[in-house]
Amino acid sequence: MSSSKLVVQGAAGALGGESLNVEDVFSTYLYEGNEASSRSISNGINLSDEGGLVWFKARSSSISVDGHELVDTERGVQQVLRTNTTGADSYDADHLTAFNTDGFTISDDSGCNQNSTDYVSWTFRKAPKFFDVVTYTGTGSATTISHNLDSVPGCIIIKRTSNTSDWAVYHRGVDDTAPEDYYLHLNETSARANQSTYFNDTAPTSTEFSVGTNSAVNFSGNTYVAYLFAHNDGDGEFGPDGDADIIKCGSYTGNGSTNGPEIDLGFEPQWVLIKEVGASGNWQLFDSMRGMVVGGSDARIAPNLSNAEDSIQSLTPTATGFKINTTSGNMNTNNSDHIYIAIRRGPMAVPEDADDVFAVDAGDGSSVPAWSSGFPVDMALERSTASDDMRNAARLISGKYLITNSTATETANSLRVFDYMDGWYGATRSTSNYSWMWRRAPNYFDVVCTTGSGAGAITHNLGVVPEMIWHKKRSNDVGLWYVYHSSFSDNEYIRLSSNAGKLTSTSFYTTAPSATSFNVGGGNDMSGAGDTFISYLFASVDGVSKVGTYTGNGTTQNIDCGFSNGARFVIIKRTDANENWHMFDTLRGINSGDDPALRLDTSAAQFNSAAINPYSAGFQVEQSASCNNNVNGGSYMFYAIA
Repeated sequence: MSSSKLVVQGAAGALGGESLNVEDVFSTYLYEGNEASSRSISNGINLSDEGGLVWFKARSSSISVDGHELVDTERGVQQVLRTNTTGADSYDADHLTAFNTDGFTISDDSGCNQNSTDYVSWTFRKAPKFFDVVTYTGTGSATTISHNLDSVPGCIIIKRTSNTSDWAVYHRGVDDTAPEDYYLHLNETSARANQSTYFNDTAPTSTEFSVGTNSAVNFSGNTYVAYLFAHNDGDGEFGPDGDADIIKCGSYTGNGSTNGPEIDLGFEPQWVLIKEVGASGNWQLFDSMRGMVVGGSDARIAPNLSNAEDSIQSLTPTATGFKINTTSGNMNTNNSDHIYIAIRRGPMAVPEDADDVFAVDAGDGSSVPAWSSGFPVDMALERSTASDDMRNAARLISGKYLITNSTATETANSLRVFDYMDGWYGATRSTSNYSWMWRRAPNYFDVVCTTGSGAGAITHNLGVVPEMIWHKKRSNDVGLWYVYHSSFSDNEYIRLSSNAGKLTSTSFYTTAPSATSFNVGGGNDMSGAGDTFISYLFASVDGVSKVGTYTGNGTTQNIDCGFSNGARFVIIKRTDANENWHMFDTLRGINSGDDPALRLDTSAAQFNSAAINPYSAGFQVEQSASCNNNVNGGSYMFYAIA
């Protein structure tokens, strides 16, 4: 997680400092309640200085009295609203108790901290072109309300706080020509309705929005809060270059098919809110922390209900948006319009510390999650040191796993889940089971899931040219793991599930990848029509990771990765001859003597070999007959993490 950026802001946007990343202004944070009298949630969002909204929901049980609970910095730290009721603002001294520079503090209230109950919190920080919170007092006459969003709002949600009323919603996608003529209710299932007394049939601007005379938005002397969501359309000012979009408010037309519409956002989303506008239906809320899964069930919550989270196969995140894959009327009614709010997946900052994006841990046989990382895990390898398969799991295919030493299709296993902030859970967790864990981050590591359609380009979000790619068919028949490396020429590849050296074929990696896509040939294992695939993309980040090559000298040699404290993790593969994929890490031991080694391409047990030694700038390889990692004249590829 990047450090919070304390940027001076006003109505005109950021006046100085770095551009904000999405992880600076939005967070989905999961936790288990413990009824503590005081407990801090550190999600990296500066609410104390910048302001914003925290939205809570119990996931694992239906707390009918509380349901969804919203607290914002404009109304005050102990003032609670609930999207699933019409109730007025209520004071709760035992709920959220402080807005902090890196999150918030909660007490022992059942709505946010009931013992052994799983919760999700969504935090929105006030920031130009992302989100704003406005409070006002009604006049009873049509009027305008000023805001500091610094762009035309894509969605506005208004709630009367001093009395009961519905939650009024304006959304730019509710009508093609005059969305300001219509309204929705966040607390209800009803379709859109045309009523000038809500938004006065007046489109919002970059500085104000209009309300009519309806009591839900403007009763004389009553108080109101409005939550404003921006719509970036090529004018976002986020990310390292200050030019990225992070939020979209749009619409799509359903087709009633499991092969539903594909929505192009220009980014992969981490949070999506959907509502059918032409007919009655629940609001649908998804996020990647609880689970937006490719080819599996997605964790769903309805903002208009107090119900617990459930699962439904509904949408598939893509590198550029999301695709609807359900016939559900709430999501994909044929010829009916549906609106959405979507927020970009983070992080957007290039990692500076390997600890933020990589970890290795040994299971202790009892803890949850089974393996701890210190960050949300996006991909993991896992196996024991005894004879065992090397299993591979990922957030995008949560509930399933692949095996690196096998050509088998993916295996379903409901225990392989990723809805933790600091690790993941697997089916086995004995003390001899290790896991190696990655977080997706720009320039470092990315995951892409696709459905085959023949030879062509696959879009990715790595942000730089990949230096190594692992590509595997997940569905139907067996499929090899095909590996690209930046040292290879066009049509060259190597296989992760084999000890074979480099091979050549026009059916696999056809041309060098780019910073936005990589090309696959027409082989069924790479792009078979209708088959599903997963790809892992790796690159070098100064002081964090290194993808490279070396030529063996038959004795010992230092491999300079540009690190300062040596490599914690190393994979080595000879490419000009048959030799296993060897894997080392400092938790099991990278020593000056024998080193515990595992192989990615075989289930053989861990063995000791004097094959690798510590070296401050990277690692040292030593020729050993048991590994052959430094045969004189041999060609090698490697991947190392600091």
